[in-house]
Amino acid sequence: MSGLQVHTDKHLLGTKDLSEQEITSILDRAAYWEQYPVKVSNHLQGRFVANMFFENSTRTRFSFEVAEKRLGAEVLNFSAAVSSVQKGESIYDTVRTLESMGIDAGVIRMKPNGLLAELAQKIKVPLINAGDGNNEHPTQALLDLYTMRKQFGHIRGLHVVIIGDVQHSRVARSNLWALRTLGAKVSFCSPPGMQAPELAEYASYISMEEALKADVVMMLRVQLERHEGTLFGSAEEYRASYGLTVERAERMAPHAIIMHPAPVNRDVEIDDELVESPKSRIFPQMGHGVPIRMAVIERALS
Repeated sequence: MSGLQVHTDKHLLGTKDLSEQEITSILDRAAYWEQYPVKVSNHLQGRFVANMFFENSTRTRFSFEVAEKRLGAEVLNFSAAVSSVQKGESIYDTVRTLESMGIDAGVIRMKPNGLLAELAQKIKVPLINAGDGNNEHPTQALLDLYTMRKQFGHIRGLHVVIIGDVQHSRVARSNLWALRTLGAKVSFCSPPGMQAPELAEYASYISMEEALKADVVMMLRVQLERHEGTLFGSAEEYRASYGLTVERAERMAPHAIIMHPAPVNRDVEIDDELVESPKSRIFPQMGHGVPIRMAVIERALS
């Protein structure tokens, strides 16, 4: 096997092509790091990791940075807003420049669909997808699975419903692929204008009433500005039809949990008082992002 192929195996571009064994290995290693007795290790001392964010992010970028620093890596933060990208430099040239300077791995977030796979063919250092367009967001899905496994002890056999703007959601896609690989049943619940028809063969679209019967109710952030002229003229109208209200949450099964990848539009896709309710795992999800990303970075550089 060539050096390029070895490096390519270290990329994490999405969950679609990850095996059950690979996903389970990452979840197990995250559990190890969550219990690790020391906050900062020297595990990746002397290794340089660049966070290359061509799209704005708060939770994901800081979560990766905390993970990298906990592993003892040297962290380089790149922001497109204050870079030569503003002068017309291509994403490829930017990544290639950082590679030539000696980084050992790159965490990358970008708006264009499909470009990351092309980059991975040309860049020899491992690349970790921190969200690309509406394609995939693998570490979000992995931390979601970690949260579910921690709650229920298993993934296989769970019914997970993903509610909201599936059409534009990379989180929905990465969760769909990973959950199916681990043996969960996935359903979607979306207004007609927010559905992704190409995913219907992998997960059926169900009513809000049916969705409330699932083991995991995962709400997606809704950007109504993307759907001008569709069913909903206001956030209030969306909430009335597809929001997780207090009244709807009372109809969930006693064991069921509420999840959301954040940022949360309170009182739109989910009522304010549910965000930190006993059923909610929204903030624990965010916390699980650090050990998951530690495991993913370690995988890339091991």
